[in-house]
Amino acid sequence: MTNVDLLFRYEGEPSATVAAALGNAREVYGIRRLTFDRAAKTLLVEYDATRLNAAAVTQLVRRSGLQLGEELPLIAPPPVEAEAPVAPV
Repeated sequence: MTNVDLLFRYEGEPSATVAAALGNAREVYGIRRLTFDRAAKTLLVEYDATRLNAAAVTQLVRRSGLQLGEELPLIAPPPVEAEAPVAPV
């Protein structure tokens, strides 16, 4: 089993119908966990990559009716280092 996480930003508030559809998505073989962060408006989906791929998981979430904005990186990009000023010669 290879666990993979996808993090999505969503728009609006999930309705009861969407919540029920996502609850049913947990029954799909390979979906391990769905975690909402309502403050950040994100949904974290943990799935088994030996059973599903990212495209299938994204399609499953979209079919629930949740308005997805974008997929977010799980690892923050490295900070950009400012170049040191060059002294005139």
